Amino acid sequence: MTAPAAGDAERPMGTRAQQQWLLTLLPAFPLVLLVLRLWYLSRQDLATMLLLVQYVSPLGLLTSLTIALVWVLPTVVLLISAFGTLLLVSARSEEDACRSLLAVIAKRMPGWTVVIAVLLAAITWEMRFLPTLLLLVLMIAGLNTWRFRGDDRIVLLCMGTALPIAVAILAYVWLGPAIAAAWRADELVNVVLLGLPPAVAPALTGPVPATVARLGTHWVAVAVSIVAPFAVGVLFMRVPVLPDTAIETRAGVVFAPDRDEPEGDIDVWRGRLITVDDSMVTLMDADGRVRFIPSSEVLSRTLCPEAEQVPSSAVYVQGWYAEDTALEWMAPKQRLTEPDPRCLGRPVRAE
Repeated sequence: MTAPAAGDAERPMGTRAQQQWLLTLLPAFPLVLLVLRLWYLSRQDLATMLLLVQYVSPLGLLTSLTIALVWVLPTVVLLISAFGTLLLVSARSEEDACRSLLAVIAKRMPGWTVVIAVLLAAITWEMRFLPTLLLLVLMIAGLNTWRFRGDDRIVLLCMGTALPIAVAILAYVWLGPAIAAAWRADELVNVVLLGLPPAVAPALTGPVPATVARLGTHWVAVAVSIVAPFAVGVLFMRVPVLPDTAIETRAGVVFAPDRDEPEGDIDVWRGRLITVDDSMVTLMDADGRVRFIPSSEVLSRTLCPEAEQVPSSAVYVQGWYAEDTALEWMAPKQRLTEPDPRCLGRPVRAE
């Protein structure tokens, strides 16, 4: 029988059990999300769900999940690193801190993981959340300085006090006009998101009382870990996983008792395209009803753009819209054109 590793022997048994359960359940979470997405898309109809399972590409579902939730991974990594390290430097001893799985993960997390998470967050977080990213970076840097160079007062003064204050001054110079614009527009959420993080950064780059640290890190992490899966699930339920399509057919070729007789010789059908083959085009409309359209009767087909989210802010930060990400700035966008009449339910050709 092999002896347990030194790190495992020092770690409390409860923490090891938590870590084993976490590693067991984590791979199942994306699968549960994908199944729930199909269940939601099928309007809780089992026959429709089985049809979607048969034809919907798992790669397409994973792609939609990744694009929709790409910001979640750096958020998790940075919060674990910041608050786990805060617990490590604030606890009475490292053994006491490692009773929490949060501190254990932060202790074992390699530095390159945090660097990659910072870079990913910088391009996937909205502009108004970048001051919070700056706060987390300063917090991680300062706390790790306390952890590894806690006996060097000069280094602690530079990393824990001087650097956060200097960065806060530069941040307010850059963010000042946007904060003022958000205040004038009564956008209090954006005032807080843009103005608060630089101010509190100097106070979070060092240890805090042990009781406060455990209450504000371990138990907050427990609460977030309970709520987060539901929040992520709600976000993913609204992500499109099938292309929105409009199809023209000859009138009357599709049996639709729920639809009025067409006024002309052409029907226009709009919905989510499930599959296309030599004999049938399978389409699901907005009410979850599946239409089977003979391929030979299809006159034309087009993709319809997804509805864009209505902007909720009028604030720009040095010309950068507060709700845009760097990735949206860098990625090419389609030019806005007149909407295709088929996407509005009208035929594109004269009847």
